Formats: sequence, C-alpha cells, structure tokens
Amino acid sequence: MSGRIDFNCDLGEGCGDDAAILPYVSSANIACGGHAGDEASMRETLRLCRRHGVAAGTHPGYEDPEHFGRRTLPLSRDEIGMLMLGQMARLASIADDEGLRLTHVKPHGALYNLAADDRIVAEAIVAAVAAFDPNLIVYGLAQSRLTDAAEHAGLRVAHEVFAERGYAANGRLLPRGQPGAVIESLPDSIRQVRDLVLHGEVDVAGGGRIALRADTLCLHGDREDAPAFARAVREALQADGIQVAAL
Repeated sequence: MSGRIDFNCDLGEGCGDDAAILPYVSSANIACGGHAGDEASMRETLRLCRRHGVAAGTHPGYEDPEHFGRRTLPLSRDEIGMLMLGQMARLASIADDEGLRLTHVKPHGALYNLAADDRIVAEAIVAAVAAFDPNLIVYGLAQSRLTDAAEHAGLRVAHEVFAERGYAANGRLLPRGQPGAVIESLPDSIRQVRDLVLHGEVDVAGGGRIALRADTLCLHGDREDAPAFARAVREALQADGIQVAAL
C-alpha cells in the first residue's frame, strides 16, 4: 500500500480542455511537435503548469500527426534517438524561456508501446534521455523493457499505470480497438485506480489479477470527459488518504 502517487496527464495535444484538467493532476506530459503540438500550444501548456504548480515533462512521439502517433513507423535506433532529442530540445527551449525546468520524459503512443517490449527501441530512448538531460525521470509502462533499460542506465524511473486503459495478462495495455481497451465507466476506472495504488494489482482481460508497480498514474487528456474524470480520480485518491504529488 502506498501513501503517495504522481497523477499525470498527456496534454498540449489540441484535443482536450487542458485548463480544466491541470488543477487535478501533479504532472503534465506535453506534446512537443511530433504527434501533436506547436510552439503556441507548448507555451500555453507550460504557463498553465506554472500557474497550477504542476511538474512539466516532454511527451515525444512519432512525427505522424495524421495518425496521432499511434502508428508504428520503421525507424532505426539512430532515427529514434534524433526524434527524441529534437522534440525534447524544442520543449526545453520554450520551458527555459518561460522560466520552467522540465522534470521528466514520457514517450507517446506507438513509440511508448513499442519500447515496452523492444529492447533496441527502449535503449535508443534511454540513450537519448541520458545524452540530453540525465536528471529527467523516465516514465514507462510498469515493469517493461523501457523501465528496465532506464534503471540499467542509472536514470530515475517512474513505473506508470493507467486509470482508464485495460490490461492484458502480461501487464501490457490492450490494443486500442480491442474490447475492454478503454474503460469508459468512471466507477470501473476508480475501482482500477484503487486496486493499482492501494494494492499494486489489476484485473486483466480473460480473468485473473496481476501485480504491477505503480509510481505514477496516467489519465489521457483527449477523453471528452477528461476534466470530470481527473477530478473524480483525484477526489477518490484523497478520500483513501493518498497524497497526490509530483515525483
């Protein structure tokens, strides 16, 4: 049982009400021009983070806005490294201009999912982070190749779990489009959050439960009901005596 959890959300993607979500989260993963985001959106999201005392991090993904970064692209290890470095630098430059220091990095979409199981991709991401700023915390799917690679490289790591995504028996997220991949019901999501944060366990597709480490809890900001969802999750955690705080 944990008395503290980071609550993060993917923001700056142009498809949600960031201003209404930010008061309820402790960390923001900001789209930095790959799958979504431009200078104006990055600057506005950073300013909202400063206003609400929310930790700001980069959310780099495949440069494929047409598919919102949710399609795997055939990039080499070096190309993945360059993609990461370019997007991290883009957001860091704006953050510096706004008087903010970035705290973490979380890959987006298909790149995130691929890094969970592909050692080469995971190591490419980790090498880019280490070269750019070894003080950044690497957010990765709990108990995955990405978290393993980051820990092996000596970087700080946040094992991430999800408030409204379904899990497979191997601890991976169910692919979008598969039944149960997205949890639409708020009560069901709150139940999953409590299982993960209080007990370190989650129900999986097909029945049964598995153990997962939970350092940070994610809510996707592109849900239509994301602000209400964020508020309900925050209130449920606080009702259970869980402190919501950035890492």
